[in-house]
Amino acid sequence: MKRTIASLLLSSAMTLAAFDAMAADKVTLQLKWVTQAQFAGYYVAKDKGFYEEEGLDVEIKPGGPDIAPPQVIAGGGADVVVDWMPSALATREKGVPLVNIAQPFKKSGMMLTCLKESGVATPADFKGKTLGVWFFGNEYPFLSWMSQLGLKTDGGPDGVTVLKQGFNVDPLIQKQAACISTMTYNEYGQVLDAGIKPEDLVTFKYEDQGVATLEDGLYVLEDKLKDAAFKDKMVKFVRASMKGWKYAEEHVDEAAGIVLENDATGAQTEEHQKRMMGEIAKLTAGSNGALDEADYTRTVASLMKGGSDPVITKEPTGAWTHEITDAALK
Repeated sequence: MKRTIASLLLSSAMTLAAFDAMAADKVTLQLKWVTQAQFAGYYVAKDKGFYEEEGLDVEIKPGGPDIAPPQVIAGGGADVVVDWMPSALATREKGVPLVNIAQPFKKSGMMLTCLKESGVATPADFKGKTLGVWFFGNEYPFLSWMSQLGLKTDGGPDGVTVLKQGFNVDPLIQKQAACISTMTYNEYGQVLDAGIKPEDLVTFKYEDQGVATLEDGLYVLEDKLKDAAFKDKMVKFVRASMKGWKYAEEHVDEAAGIVLENDATGAQTEEHQKRMMGEIAKLTAGSNGALDEADYTRTVASLMKGGSDPVITKEPTGAWTHEITDAALK
């Protein structure tokens, strides 16, 4: 009899668990890059049960060098994506109506890192140099900056030669480029790990050059926001995600550990992820998830500058909303 009762209890528990799983609202999040501390807030929210508390079943899909989040969401492969605003606005102008529903990152971590021996001391010294640039939507802030400097990117004598940079620091180490694209939280550390000393480098943070644009926002397709049930899911998702981000800021080492546990490739190291999380916390600090309109305006203004070749050609309309964060932050 005891076995029968135990079996019944176990069966009931399994049935309830299955019912709860079926009842949870599914959300698919597409990341901009591979599993790393850049996305710690989402992994923390899932690990700590913050999504589950909101009745959500969240799938986090890592990105990679051949994955463009706007293409994924346009093809129905995700409900919400992480993307940089320059990419999102350029994509919107091309016909994919992405809308920013939340902005966990307050500051930009993008830099150009140069070898001092290359002769680059100021942006004026870029002329005639080879510069490493990421593509797949990451090139837009760079192109905007070069346009504002009046430097063509076709390799001519009055411009710069663009080296299509892989997601590593090899072009700088091997001296194939005078400068390469780096993030404060990732590639800059890789340069140091390669044995180059900080005093042998010159760095140009986009924030300091007046060309900083917003990074790592959350975007959905505009038509989806007409669906009340979808909006309710996004309110819950943003609320739980921001809870995850604030927890990650306050528990850097634990957050790094959670990221490592979710890295199926095993390619990340604990030391690197802890360092990355410490730098990421500086970029998310000060954000409650709501897009700062002044930051948006600054980004748009930067992207529209550049004479005959701006990143976007007109002021966007409907590219962001506070509707989701207003409800999530109540």
